[in-house]
Amino acid sequence: MSKLPYEVHSEPVTPLSVLSPEGEVINEAYMPNLTDEQLKEIMYRMVFTRTWDERAVNLGRQGRLGFYAPVSGQEASMVGSEYALNKDDFVCPGYRDMPQIVWHGLPLYQAFLYSRGHQHGGQIPEGVNVLMPQIIIGAQILHATGVAMAFKKKGEKRVAITYTGDGGSSEGDFYEGLNFAGAFKLPVIYVVQNNGYAITTPFAKQTGAQSIAHKALAAGIHGVQVDGMDVLAVIKAVSEAAERGRNGEGATLIEMLTYRFRPHSMADDTSKYRTKDEEAEWSLKDPLTRFGKFLEKKGLWTEEDTARVKEEAKAAVNENIKKAEATEKMTVGGLIDSMFETTPAHLEAQKADFQ
Repeated sequence: MSKLPYEVHSEPVTPLSVLSPEGEVINEAYMPNLTDEQLKEIMYRMVFTRTWDERAVNLGRQGRLGFYAPVSGQEASMVGSEYALNKDDFVCPGYRDMPQIVWHGLPLYQAFLYSRGHQHGGQIPEGVNVLMPQIIIGAQILHATGVAMAFKKKGEKRVAITYTGDGGSSEGDFYEGLNFAGAFKLPVIYVVQNNGYAITTPFAKQTGAQSIAHKALAAGIHGVQVDGMDVLAVIKAVSEAAERGRNGEGATLIEMLTYRFRPHSMADDTSKYRTKDEEAEWSLKDPLTRFGKFLEKKGLWTEEDTARVKEEAKAAVNENIKKAEATEKMTVGGLIDSMFETTPAHLEAQKADFQ
């Protein structure tokens, strides 16, 4: 059927990349303005996160953590996006987005408490601008939208950022959040980490749209697609989105094309729906290898640096899991007390029944 003159069309989008898989700069115009020390700090965080992830998987198998969602392969999109923010910006995470909120200020031992189902895992310290991870798929989209609305009403130059996967982009909350942000020009950044699979569902079956980024068109907000395995491209895209938000130019939807090397969760078996050839192809874009080659060519990073950070990360994980395990066990009374500054009478009565 021929196209009608009154049909709405959109052109295909090309994902933003700054580095080639070999660590060569291929898009100098979009290179973020970072010092050598900042570049090294970003690499430090990505290596630390990869090591922490590997250790957390083992802790889960040992029964020392509860639910844990692996992140290896997504370090560029996670670390890079948080690094592009200010500390007074707000992070509204999903259950996989522990690295972003830890690097934003949540103590690591509390991330472990959250995984263990302990109430204090969601007790955010004063001055740390994060919400506890949302387990309901897509609910964090609405939280970030509300936080952004508060920023706008108060006239604050702050942005909210939230994350979901490609499966989360099919939720009703996703569309409601985008539509509300477009209508009110809110300072919010929606990041969809498109891993290619919503657990076992391939992206080709997820939507009939050309891309997730194109869904911004219907909401009247900015939409961009980024190579999510390229940390410099991620930082550039999120920095620009944050600047737009602070300047009153509204929301941005960022689709980050990533590939998670580990399963969706510890109950998942990727061999049932992913091929070895596919995994090998994506491994060539490993964000740590890619950025590491870039830094090595600049004389900023060595294999010895990677080994040092790995040892620091292992020590930090061991220290913080022990602290989490030493935390006083939950009680019904303690859970009730943690809900309000002053416990209401009806809850005091419930507490007394348990005690």
